[in-house]
Amino acid sequence: MKLNSTKSALTSLTDLITRFFILWIILFSAVAYFFPSVFRDLGFLIVPMLAVIMFAMGITLKTDDFRRVFSRPLEILTGVFAQYAVMPLLGFLLVFAFGTPPLVAAGVVLVGSCPGGTASNVITYLARGDLALSVTLTSVSTLLCPFFLPALMYVYAGRWIDVPVADLFISALQIVLLPVLLGVVLRKLLGRKSEAVLPFLPSVSCLVIAFVVGIVVALNAESIKTIGAMVFLIVIIHNALGLTCGYFIAKAMGFGESSARAISVEVGMQNSGLAAALSQLHFGYLSALPAALFSIWHNISGAVIAWLWRSRGINEQR
Repeated sequence: MKLNSTKSALTSLTDLITRFFILWIILFSAVAYFFPSVFRDLGFLIVPMLAVIMFAMGITLKTDDFRRVFSRPLEILTGVFAQYAVMPLLGFLLVFAFGTPPLVAAGVVLVGSCPGGTASNVITYLARGDLALSVTLTSVSTLLCPFFLPALMYVYAGRWIDVPVADLFISALQIVLLPVLLGVVLRKLLGRKSEAVLPFLPSVSCLVIAFVVGIVVALNAESIKTIGAMVFLIVIIHNALGLTCGYFIAKAMGFGESSARAISVEVGMQNSGLAAALSQLHFGYLSALPAALFSIWHNISGAVIAWLWRSRGINEQR
């Protein structure tokens, strides 16, 4: 009886943390901005914490998530293409138009070159989009990240900074691919036993992402005062254009409404935590600022668009 009560309390706490994800990000960001000393010395934790998130993502994946690549190849191909073709190009055009400092430009392009984040799956579900498609798109784009991201950074950010292509590839393998594959293998080995921890993984990921954002904000507290408004505006436009392009590309391909919503959210919402980790690791803390602001904004815009779409319902006419 006591065990069931404890489990119920933990489940309620997990739901509370996950439901108010954006509030945790805002809270951690506010504390980090006004009291940067709380987080400033914790920059070394960003990379290992991201690896934990990727490992947690791997545990949640099932065989069906990968089989869907073969049962719905055109939707998967379109979503992944839009992910890696649209967002990096938009990032490049925006920083070129705004004339941002080189490190900020690299950070914006890096955000655009990252795969979709797991938050996109939650937003797709709330928006009555195709959740299965969203999960598969996130999985496939994440596994392809080590190969696409370094090349995209070289193409789009190479005019401003020296891009360590080989180092980015190795880091993406270590932070993304290996933890995800380890999680997939561990779930396969444990079987049904792994299901005991699945309900708690979203809340762990939420808190870790909020913590990462807090660290990045603390490390850039002074920069936010001078260029924060410009970077935030770029982030808002980047996100909005990504959502819009993803939706209309899907519609142009003749996909139904639920698929278009999933692809829209997948393209517009990035794995900004990964962008923050790779930025601070290879380019410096200032380059991680766009990722931190993207983490805050895309969850707000995602919640708004989910509410709008949910209220409209679904018309699957192609």
